[in-house]
This record gives sequence, structure tokens and C-alpha cells, in this order.
Amino acid sequence: MKLLLIEDDAALAAEIAKALRAENFALDHAINGEDGQHLGETETYDAVVLDLGLPERDGVSVLQAWRAAGRTLPVLILTARDGWSDKVAGFKAGADDYLVKPFRVEELVIRLRALVRRASAHGANRIACGPLAYDAGLGTFERDGLPLKLTGLEWRVLSCLILRKDGIVPRGQLIERVYEGDAEVDSNSVEVIITRLRRKIVPARIESVRGIGYQLLPGEAS
Repeated sequence: MKLLLIEDDAALAAEIAKALRAENFALDHAINGEDGQHLGETETYDAVVLDLGLPERDGVSVLQAWRAAGRTLPVLILTARDGWSDKVAGFKAGADDYLVKPFRVEELVIRLRALVRRASAHGANRIACGPLAYDAGLGTFERDGLPLKLTGLEWRVLSCLILRKDGIVPRGQLIERVYEGDAEVDSNSVEVIITRLRRKIVPARIESVRGIGYQLLPGEAS
């Protein structure tokens, strides 16, 4: 899964980025409102962490512009403004959640996972697909009740597929959600990850849909 962080405090942004990448999220970072708005309009993200007090363009106006343009990506506002009027302004602009500084990064991670889960139309924390189970609160996978060991890239691919297990994930969308903005993506790199996952998740399987993308299915083909 891929997140966008829009935060101008370098030290705080580095702390957040370290924590999110340690949880296997891919991450793009913008340091001002103009760049952040552009990324949110042109790239694909599972959720956004948006500061309000940004240079060049404040967070509320960035969010208002996204919503006016029909962008529905989940947004968590992260700010030092703890007044009720500021919270109201953020929610009226279209925020999905609100976290006041200072905060624990563990809470930020939990809230982001919840936003991504709800945006994928899954109400429950635990999402199953055949022998696979994904705990969206903890970000962990099991197969047949046992922990499934995954690399960071494998986790990003499999979490994207299981959150959209009732449909096909286009190849381009999967690539966007797995790799960070400055990564050079080899055309075969996602297929290599898919091949490794296929060996790890049997009897569940990942089916290639020719010319479109991939779909996670609960069992072996009949």
C-alpha cells in the first residue's frame, strides 16, 4: 500500500516516514501544499497524511481542491491545531480522520490502516481469502492460522490484492501502490513478486488476467 505524507517539519516527517516504511508502506513525501496537491491529483495513494499549517498552500485548501475535483482518497489531518473550530474546518473540507500533535506514531499507523480498510469497503478488521487471513489492524498475514513471512514488497502486493479480493487489480495500479515515486520499476519486477507469493500462499492463488492485472482467489483452479 502507498501513502502520501504532506508535512513541512523535516524532523517530524523523517520520524513518520521511518515508522511507516518499517510497517511496509510505500511513501511519497511533499514539503509544501502546492507539491502535495499536485501529487494527490496525479498519483494513486491508499491514504494521505496532511498537515494543515503548510507553506505555499494550507492543508484545508489542498483538501478542498481535491474534493472539488472528485478525489475521494482517505485523508488524515495531522496538525498542532487542537481547537474545535480547526477540527470542524478540516472535516467540512472532507477529512476522514484527525490527529493532533504531539502523537504516538503507533496510533497514526493504526488509524491509517483503518482508513485504508474502510475505503476498500471492508468493515471488519480481519479479511479472509481461503486459507489466507489479513489482520488490517495489525497489518499481519496468516496462512492456515500460522504467521506468513513476507518481504516488504510482497506485503505491499498481497495487502493490495486481499483488500480488493472481490475484483481485479490493474497491473498499473498495483505498481503505483507498491513502489515509491523515485523508484525505477523494471517491467518484470511485479511478476517476480507475484511468482514468489504464489509459492507462499497455496492453495490460495493469484490469477493473471490477461491484458488487465491480477486477482486473488481462495483456492486452486478447478
